[in-house]
Amino acid sequence: MDQRKQGEDAMTAGGPRVAVVTGASSGIGKETAKALAARGWRVIASGRDADRCAAAEAEIRAAASGAEVEFLRADLSLLADARRLADEIAARTDRVDVLVNNAGGMASALVMTDEGYEGNFAANFLGPFVLTERLLPLLRAAAKDAPAGAVRIINTASDASEMIPSVNFADLQNLGNWSSGAAYCSGKLANVLHARALAGRLADDGIVAHAVHPGTVDSNFFSHTPDHVRDAYGDAPKLTNAEGADTLIWLATADAPGRSSGGYWHQRAPRAPNPHVDDPAYVARFWDEAEKLVKSPAQIA
Repeated sequence: MDQRKQGEDAMTAGGPRVAVVTGASSGIGKETAKALAARGWRVIASGRDADRCAAAEAEIRAAASGAEVEFLRADLSLLADARRLADEIAARTDRVDVLVNNAGGMASALVMTDEGYEGNFAANFLGPFVLTERLLPLLRAAAKDAPAGAVRIINTASDASEMIPSVNFADLQNLGNWSSGAAYCSGKLANVLHARALAGRLADDGIVAHAVHPGTVDSNFFSHTPDHVRDAYGDAPKLTNAEGADTLIWLATADAPGRSSGGYWHQRAPRAPNPHVDDPAYVARFWDEAEKLVKSPAQIA
């Protein structure tokens, strides 16, 4: 795609297309925000740390002259923060053309939030689940004057979603048998199931949803993981942040991803998901249990 076409694709009748990118203060989230801003999109980004957000915003502005980019601070392990972030976005724009649910990671220890949720599962899935639901009016507003498939929701997942036999519907947060690996794998499978469920729910609106496995990336991801994970991946080949973000950016901007929905992608190609993702009854049950959990952790813990 040439630069002129990129600029044309970034515009709507009312101005630039708007992308929301979470977890954009570092890693593949920052690369995605930077690439969209360089293409002429208006980018509303989020991160947990105020200093890293300020540094990332300055870097993106320096890389793309005239970039429309703003960082908002939010910790998506807190559902109240997810709701507040959505409200702050709605105060700044009347449309969202692409939502990139990228924030997440692997925790090295069990931490319960003040809201009563397991922090890692909340950050990887529950917060993005709530944020997405709260932003649906803005996504639907964008879809009204956009071609079918142009408005998109993209969840950053992982091949960890393929490594777990199932989510535990009786205990989505694995509180009865918690481990860092189980928490991470469950959250990443939840990201893929979320995208598949959204595909069916938003089809009539012309909005598509996809999940992506970006690969093993040389980011700060491993600085927060348990020692055994760092040891296992320390010498393994890794992608650069730009390489890891490539499929995210492609899913947000290319024509082809708009012609399908509910996919699980890797290196710009479809990838076979955990078999449960292809079971409509399982996906529906997952959605019901997720909705119960965000209303009250005690219902499923």
